Amino acid sequence: MNNPKIINDPVFGFIKIPRGLLYGIVEHPLFQRLNRINQLGLASVVYPGARHTRFQHSLGAFHLMTEAVRSLQEKGNFIFDSEAEAVEAAILMHDIGHGPFSHVLEDTLIHGISHEEISLLMMEQINRDFGGQLNLAISIFKGDYPKNFLHQLISSQLDMDRLDYLRRDSFYTGVTEGNIGSARIIKMLNVIDDSLVVEHKGIYSLENYLTTRRLMYWQVYLHRSCVAYEKVLVNMLNRAMYLIRSGQDVFASPALLYFLKNDVNADWFATHTEALTYYGELDDSDLWSAMKAWKHHDDKILSTLATDMLDRHIFKVEVMEEPVEEKRMETLAKEISVQMDISIDDARQYMMSVNTIAKDMYNVEDDSIAILYKDGTIRDISEASELLNVQLLSKKIRKYYLCYQRFE
Repeated sequence: MNNPKIINDPVFGFIKIPRGLLYGIVEHPLFQRLNRINQLGLASVVYPGARHTRFQHSLGAFHLMTEAVRSLQEKGNFIFDSEAEAVEAAILMHDIGHGPFSHVLEDTLIHGISHEEISLLMMEQINRDFGGQLNLAISIFKGDYPKNFLHQLISSQLDMDRLDYLRRDSFYTGVTEGNIGSARIIKMLNVIDDSLVVEHKGIYSLENYLTTRRLMYWQVYLHRSCVAYEKVLVNMLNRAMYLIRSGQDVFASPALLYFLKNDVNADWFATHTEALTYYGELDDSDLWSAMKAWKHHDDKILSTLATDMLDRHIFKVEVMEEPVEEKRMETLAKEISVQMDISIDDARQYMMSVNTIAKDMYNVEDDSIAILYKDGTIRDISEASELLNVQLLSKKIRKYYLCYQRFE
């Protein structure tokens, strides 16, 4: 009766989920909702195979956590069974607060509150449903628990979240250069002074991991077409929001309509208990269904953007090393306003977009990766690596994306 639930995962093989608390989390409606949210948002516009879900990612991160806990225990690091279960529960739920299309809508449908904060609200809801069984898991997730290294396994430069999504996203996009040696990195983990370290034998896997992460960001997560497609989505929702708040009739599911009508931020979540309920009902399908109706809306801007989304008519995008000149913006806005017979202000607000995107491969100040040598000394990866130097590792790359409606 107590046999674990076994799930066949294409990335890691068979994943065992023990019956009881952990399987109870997986069966909870708030966790099952992750089946309906794509891990990579709209990246399938470039990589058609990237259709995997937050549900799959969360199970993968859980699997890696079980491996990491076992490896650390084998090296003499004392982890109680209750702590092991709690850190595994925490990593299962780490992404539970994600909204539709991954990160894209965090500043559109909601603002001033991150998906991590919503994850915590949802964890507390599940904890109430489970009669307080997740108190320890929540404490570890928040970083309040005395054993800091357990929190690092959930959130750090080398957390199980990153180790899974790089492997998984590489697999489903087909970007084979993105594959990382997650198993070796986990085997090389240890704990010194309550902090995670990596034994020196794992340094080459770490170098590959850091290089791979940079490649995946620019080749997949920040791919020009993905960024441009996401801007169509954001502008479309902003237009729907404007129309609804102006009193116009715009179709939407109850959950989506709630966020389009109301200015939902952290204070709103704190003072409106129904907000979390509606958020828990919101997934990718709400938006795709709305778009199919919006395509036929009388508003020219909303219908054009919804058609763009459904027909994969992506904004044209130019990537530049320098900020976009104002004159170029004015010219574009005028051209679009003439083509669509809309005002210049509307053209600029909804049919084009300028984004500044900056990403560094490694932030020394934010979170170092400590390398443990045989003699017990510890050095940061930026000092220990022969292949990578701190200037290269820390270099912030900044690009300017100009996206706009195409008419050809």
